[in-house]
Amino acid sequence: MKDPQAVLREEILSAVRRFAEVEYTARPFVPGTTPVPVSGKVLDGNDLAALVDSSLDGWLTAGRFTKTFERALAKYVGARSALFVNSGSSANLIALSALTSPKLHKRALKPGDEVLTVAMGFPTTVNPIFQNGLKPVVVDVELATYDAISSRLREAVGPKTRAIMMAHTLGNPFDLKTVQELCAEHGLWLIEDSCDALGSTYDGQRTGSFGDTATASFYPAHHITTGEGGAVFVKSPLVRKQVESFRDWGRDCYCETGHDDTCHKRFQWQLGDLPLGYDHKYIYSHVGYNLKATDMQAALGASQLDKLDGFVAKRKANFKHLSKRLKGTEGLILPKATKNSDPSWFGFPITLDPELPVNRENLLRFLDSRLIGTRLMFAGNIMRQPAYRNLDFRVVGDLTNTDIIMKRTFWVGVFPGLTAPMLDYIADSILEFITDPKNRTGA
Repeated sequence: MKDPQAVLREEILSAVRRFAEVEYTARPFVPGTTPVPVSGKVLDGNDLAALVDSSLDGWLTAGRFTKTFERALAKYVGARSALFVNSGSSANLIALSALTSPKLHKRALKPGDEVLTVAMGFPTTVNPIFQNGLKPVVVDVELATYDAISSRLREAVGPKTRAIMMAHTLGNPFDLKTVQELCAEHGLWLIEDSCDALGSTYDGQRTGSFGDTATASFYPAHHITTGEGGAVFVKSPLVRKQVESFRDWGRDCYCETGHDDTCHKRFQWQLGDLPLGYDHKYIYSHVGYNLKATDMQAALGASQLDKLDGFVAKRKANFKHLSKRLKGTEGLILPKATKNSDPSWFGFPITLDPELPVNRENLLRFLDSRLIGTRLMFAGNIMRQPAYRNLDFRVVGDLTNTDIIMKRTFWVGVFPGLTAPMLDYIADSILEFITDPKNRTGA
């Protein structure tokens, strides 16, 4: 006879799936009435059932779903292991902070060390550099790929350079061949911000598997979602311990939640100036954080991960659709993949050529009036943002393209929830605006 609780649980989950069939039934697209978001989550009955299944366990912190999700993530990316955290920004923070640990001995990053990056991107790729007392060295990016100019990276390496931390912009992998060569030649750490690039590949290898540490984000806008959430991928077991420590209050203990005395000497440690036998669960080797996520988030992530290949294929198809519709349009600089890469595109970036007499903000207002979502290229030139104007950067070369992107670039969506009619509506609207003589009022 079946366990009554198991029967009841299955009845609940079955009802949840039926609810999702009704709730998530696609509605017809009505141009000008139906919103066309720039990004969004795509959920089904299995996703909701996973959330409810986890909640019924009553184990609200990391548990069985977290283990499953972390292992599946590491396998998908091709990393040695993965650690689930509460956001992609938190993932970036501890992916770099872990490399400052004294337990890494001579290779530990120290205040004043330099980290190569770009000025064009999202703040939380750069913030951990400042937050750890390090110095960002920024270079310009290419138009169309929006990734670092490789020759500038080579020029930027100096005697204090100890790491490279960059993002694969909108899912487009940066020049990993050059970056890996620089890391090998100069003994640099690579922190690979893959938050926008889950499923992208470079030379057939998935992004997130190249760095000493790497990150992913599972915010609802991203390739899969856990609501809020992110992950850190690692190669070295030693580095993994430091990432885990910084995530979990800075503690020295590595016991999983709900487990004690994994090392079998819980009351035999003597570290720092603490007395011999001080409980290892309360010994702290780093000034850390609490950046853990919940098991319910992991349950949703594991369900979403099962659909990731389909999501990636749809993103690529949507990107191809927009590319075909806008190809050859005078005055539009369209995106292109970096050499040797196959991006899992997060969005479709467009730069208005500086010679095109069209005002970007007017175009964005026009698209907004048609309920078409747009975004700028994150912070633009981050050095011009209020929070960063007086901070200490080292700049190598000019930032001409970065400033062009700040003034002339935007992006539209390619996420799996967009349909062909929606994509055509986006393309038609952009073309209508830029070809209308009355909108050519100067940039």
